[in-house]
Amino acid sequence: MNKVPLTRNGAEKLREELQRLKTVVRPQIIQAIAEARAHGDLKENAEYHAAREQQSFAEGRIAEIEAKLGNAHIVDVTAVNASGKVVFGATVDLMDEDTGENICYQIVVEDEADIKAGLISINSPIARALISREEGEVVAVQVPGGERSLEIVEVRYI
Repeated sequence: MNKVPLTRNGAEKLREELQRLKTVVRPQIIQAIAEARAHGDLKENAEYHAAREQQSFAEGRIAEIEAKLGNAHIVDVTAVNASGKVVFGATVDLMDEDTGENICYQIVVEDEADIKAGLISINSPIARALISREEGEVVAVQVPGGERSLEIVEVRYI
């Protein structure tokens, strides 16, 4: 199976979620199933069915995270030397030429993306337009709201 790039922060967040699912959520679900079983008839026991559904979701998420971590290629962004080019994991300071607004994004995989935290997916229109570009370039990006002209002010590998 192909290795999937993942930043150190993204891998750490997945490990934390996996740990929480295994040590906190799983035991809570097991307890809920045991309590529901104690109520008797399982065919018409809504609590039992809800707990089993939670268990199925949690076990599926555990398997998904383990697979992602097993196929991950952890990228140490601080060790990347792309000579000012925008690459996966880079933090890019941009200026919107139309509004003068300064924007800062880090390019990450979809699982790590959080626009409010400035983390955009490598598959997003903005990230696709920025990849392989250099500081000082102006990039035209087609976004749902129309076309934006973004100037790459600085590329950092932090």
